[in-house]
Amino acid sequence: MFLVGLTGGIASGKSSVLQVFQQLGCAVIDVDVIARHVVQPGYPAHRRIVEAFGTEVLLENGDINRKVLGDLIFNQPDRRHLLNTITHPEIRKEMMKETFKYFLRGYRYVILDIPLLFETKKLLKYMKHTVVVYCERETQLARLMRRNNLNLQDAEARVSAQLPLKDKARMARHVLDNSGEWSITKRQVILLHAELERSLEYLPLRLGVLTGLAGIVSLLYLLTRYLLPSP
Repeated sequence: MFLVGLTGGIASGKSSVLQVFQQLGCAVIDVDVIARHVVQPGYPAHRRIVEAFGTEVLLENGDINRKVLGDLIFNQPDRRHLLNTITHPEIRKEMMKETFKYFLRGYRYVILDIPLLFETKKLLKYMKHTVVVYCERETQLARLMRRNNLNLQDAEARVSAQLPLKDKARMARHVLDNSGEWSITKRQVILLHAELERSLEYLPLRLGVLTGLAGIVSLLYLLTRYLLPSP
């Protein structure tokens, strides 16, 4: 199995692309969902966040108040780094658990939906392939204005707050251009899925695991032969 990191930008069409991959039967992991999961009450990251930032970051029901926490780390690199050192290891552990489940079910690759894949670069080293859902800036602005009922100034502010899609496209191995008709984009997704399915990059890890399992079985067999009394 290998990992495919998928990202995009606001109003680029990433969610629609992910739906097509899921319809094709692909395994998809949403890293944002995992990030929210690991800070729930009862999890180690939740306890450490409260210890580091105080009970003021809690809602009445004990959940983390994401807005208050976000305000605390805004423009404060030290506090942001502290939060990342708490959450990132837990996110990676959960991500690997989910990935292993798909491995056991025989999937050749898993898509990870990572909004800040190129901005943080924390998970890039785990990705065999990277995919960007791209669209032209004018198209992005028009879609955002229509979807969120924004004026041009507000839409431009939101788009400018993110790493430009053209920069992400230069860093990605695959680019899905969603600037035009949806049918064209969908065709690109289907072709990419076929390309990834044909890839043999999943074989080394799978063969390595199978070899390891075979070694364990052989060891157990030898132990039973030499340790158990003969009839």
